[in-house]
Amino acid sequence: MQRLEHMQHLDKHLVDELAQVARESVRDELREQARGQRRKAAQYGASGAVALYAGAAVALAVGLALALVLPGWAAALITAVILGALAYALRNAARPSPVPGPGAPGQASVPGQRDAERGRTGGIAPPVPSTPPATGAVPPRPDTPAPGAPGPDAPGPRG
Repeated sequence: MQRLEHMQHLDKHLVDELAQVARESVRDELREQARGQRRKAAQYGASGAVALYAGAAVALAVGLALALVLPGWAAALITAVILGALAYALRNAARPSPVPGPGAPGQASVPGQRDAERGRTGGIAPPVPSTPPATGAVPPRPDTPAPGAPGPDAPGPRG
C-alpha cells in the first residue's frame, strides 16, 4: 500500500512539473508575440503621424500655388474644398457596398429604408415618424375615473 501512495505522489509531482513547464513555455511564446505586435502597432501609429504631416505639407503647397494667382482667402477656400471632397471620397470608399433592398435594383422603396433596417440613418437628422403626433388633449387613462366621479378608493355605501 505504501508503494502505491509513493507512486501517486510521484505521478502528482510529475503532472505538476509538466503543467508548470507548459505554462512557462506558453507564457514565453505569448510574450514574444505581444512584443512583436506592440512593435508593429507603434510602427503603424508612427506611419499615420508622418502621413498626416505629409498631407498637411501637400495641402500647404496646393494653397501656396493657388495663392500665386488668387487672393489668399480664395486659395485657402479652394484648398479646403479639395480636402473636403477627398475626405468624402475616402469615406465612401471605406463603406461597404449597399445590399439591394426590396425595391428597384440599387434603390430603396422608401428613402432611408435600407439604412433604417441596418440600424442607422442616411443623414445627420434623426428619422422622421411616418405619422405626425396627435395634437390636442391627451385622453385619460382607462383606469382613471372622470373628474368629479368617485374613484375606486372613495368611500361608498357599505352593505
